[in-house]
Amino acid sequence: MLFFALATLVSAVSAANISVKVGDNGTLAFDPPSVTAAQGDTIVFQFLAKNHSVTQSTFAAPCAVMTTPMAGIDSGFQFVAANATQIPQYSFTVNNATSPLWFFCAQTNPVSHCAKGMVFAVNAPTTGAKTFSAFQAAAMGASNASVSGSAPAASGTPPPSGALMTRASVVGVLAVAAAGAFTLL
Repeated sequence: MLFFALATLVSAVSAANISVKVGDNGTLAFDPPSVTAAQGDTIVFQFLAKNHSVTQSTFAAPCAVMTTPMAGIDSGFQFVAANATQIPQYSFTVNNATSPLWFFCAQTNPVSHCAKGMVFAVNAPTTGAKTFSAFQAAAMGASNASVSGSAPAASGTPPPSGALMTRASVVGVLAVAAAGAFTLL
């Protein structure tokens, strides 16, 4: 029992926070674009400009929302006003450091950020066919048809103060508005 408690304490102490800037200086980029993380490390995304997301995809479909074997991680759109004094953050903890994780920005207004190369990876192999460079090249070769599975484009209008609208809530609101109904779907 004591050994387990010590092992848990050591792993908690050794876990790291890895910071990633999103849209720094108005770029369509994650900085750094790829990181190496251990199990228990936390990836912290700092949204610095405009309206971006961190949306999980797969290597095979870099600009499409991951839905299998389960729904992927998604920050939802994080709007940052030009004169913002506070920046939104989103984080997740790496639960399995043996498999790479692939992400993209789901923003498509006025262009697909993913198709412009705004992708990110955790623990991407440095050699072989599935490197970060190959993932980014596949994203940049994606047509607009391949990003149709991504989140809907945001209008640039910020959500209400303190609100976090996920892709599902935006789709639900749009469906309600289109149907002219005022009940939750």
